[in-house]
Amino acid sequence: MFQKKLLVFILILICFVSTINAQSYKKLHFKSLLVDTHNDIISTCIEKGYSFDSNLTGSTHSDLNRMFKAGIDVQVFSIWCDETQQNPFSFANREIDTLYAWINRNPDKMMLVKNSNELMQAVKQHKLASMIGVEGGHMMENSLDKLDSLYARGTRYMTLTWNNNTDWATSAKMETDSTKKLEHKGLTEFGKQVVQHMNKIGMMVDLSHVGEQTFWDAIHTTTKPVLISHSDVYKLCAVYRNLKDEQIKAIAKNGGVIQLNFYSGFLDSTFNGKEKAFEEKHKAEKDSLMKAGKLEFFADNYLFLKYADEVKNMRAPFHLLLDHLDYIVKLVGVDYVGLGSDFDGISFPPQEMDDVTAYPLITKALLERGYSKKDIQKILGGNFIRVLKANEVK
Repeated sequence: MFQKKLLVFILILICFVSTINAQSYKKLHFKSLLVDTHNDIISTCIEKGYSFDSNLTGSTHSDLNRMFKAGIDVQVFSIWCDETQQNPFSFANREIDTLYAWINRNPDKMMLVKNSNELMQAVKQHKLASMIGVEGGHMMENSLDKLDSLYARGTRYMTLTWNNNTDWATSAKMETDSTKKLEHKGLTEFGKQVVQHMNKIGMMVDLSHVGEQTFWDAIHTTTKPVLISHSDVYKLCAVYRNLKDEQIKAIAKNGGVIQLNFYSGFLDSTFNGKEKAFEEKHKAEKDSLMKAGKLEFFADNYLFLKYADEVKNMRAPFHLLLDHLDYIVKLVGVDYVGLGSDFDGISFPPQEMDDVTAYPLITKALLERGYSKKDIQKILGGNFIRVLKANEVK
């Protein structure tokens, strides 16, 4: 009888401790300021005719109410189009108009913010602090006046390139493609002017997607801390989009921050083989979708949703996201890392991270790995806020 009572007591104690731990990480998570520096929901909504302020559960990684459930305080919305888009500056403005429409429909839940003071005002009012990041320098169409126009509308970072080159900067994809003959490599003189102009007006220089030569040219040109809005560690996953150790050290020396991308292909070194097998298996169906007019990105997304069971087994283990974070912290310190999910721009987030509502699991995992509350708050948002402030024009 005594042993039975002791067993019951132990089970109750275990449940009590588990409950306390769960409350502890959730309390810390929702008390902390959480920033996600890269989400592609605008492009997804335009392509599929969705509304961000409706319930999109099961269709997207994100919607307005799920961001609140996730504890996201600040979301940088990505403005994106690929190099085939006609009049990319006009399309960028169309995407910004879309965000404006969401904010205007939900003034009690969303607020456009252009600086750190407005950001904190939105947080105090329990509104989603909504920021703008332009993903690809081709959208400024080689015009500093158009760059100024994007800034005036709220853009606070620009990724110098997407996967395509611009006339003034080379991308990581193109620099590493041996079949491509480059007219130039890195930043041209005009490219350096772009970086200098961004510094002058208070727009963060985002070096995700850029080639190594462009990276080093930008690091040697900028006078402000840089942003890496959504990239990971090359040493752990050797793909062209990730950062090598010397780049990570240079970012820390510059005072910048690396916001980690959740894409399995940038986290897991075994992913590419799995993805190639999937593509071969469904090639005919993808070709048919693209022939019918779908862009490759959205054709892929359609297939990933249709064959969700296959996709689930391809996704990176959750711990790899934390492994990339640990690697950066051990190499340069906790002040230079944050989170830039790329939700709704990726089809393979890590296992357990099915959508934005899984964000508290990262806080839980950080606690389990021994990070202090202060360091966790830096990772969740504090490091980005520091870089934002350092880029602002006084």
